[in-house]
Amino acid sequence: MIDDRKINSNIGVMQNIILENREKLNVTGINDVLSFDDQVIILSTELGMLTIKGEELKINKLNIDESEIKVEGNINNISYSQNTEDKKGDSLFSKIFR
Repeated sequence: MIDDRKINSNIGVMQNIILENREKLNVTGINDVLSFDDQVIILSTELGMLTIKGEELKINKLNIDESEIKVEGNINNISYSQNTEDKKGDSLFSKIFR
């Protein structure tokens, strides 16, 4: 059975992800940067948590007012996870490094 609340909660949400040659990434529709280093960037978006993994990652432009971020580096993985409440006993770091 499909949960109508999940479907309707994403109506009107706009997000673009543009990846050029696995080296330049432009993401719109972000809410916040939760964590970043040269190998992992974790973003909060209306569509869930967005994790970017790679090597030598750099944030070249960050504009929270316009909900936009530009990242450069060797991008190996881009993945979403749902914005769900933490399971009892699971820390943020244990979820990140699964």
